Amino acid sequence: MKGKTIFIVVLTALLTIFLMVNNDAVEFNFIIGNPVEVSKLIVIGICILIGFIIGFITGRPRKTYSSYNDEVEKNYADEQKSTLSDEDRDYIS
Repeated sequence: MKGKTIFIVVLTALLTIFLMVNNDAVEFNFIIGNPVEVSKLIVIGICILIGFIIGFITGRPRKTYSSYNDEVEKNYADEQKSTLSDEDRDYIS
């Protein structure tokens, strides 16, 4: 196993143990309304899930595509082909 895989398995096990130990009820105050008694397990689990989703969305690489880059590469490739001398072409081949 790779180190990254072992780290993820250990972290998941510790997180599961942490959630199972904290299963008593607490008062949870929503912005609107009266406080509600909710299990710590649910509150922590939802916070972890929201954090994972936000981290995944912000951490993924952005894909950019520009037609300008394609045009530059096409023109550059054409120029390179035309500037080679016969000796250079023989040497490359």
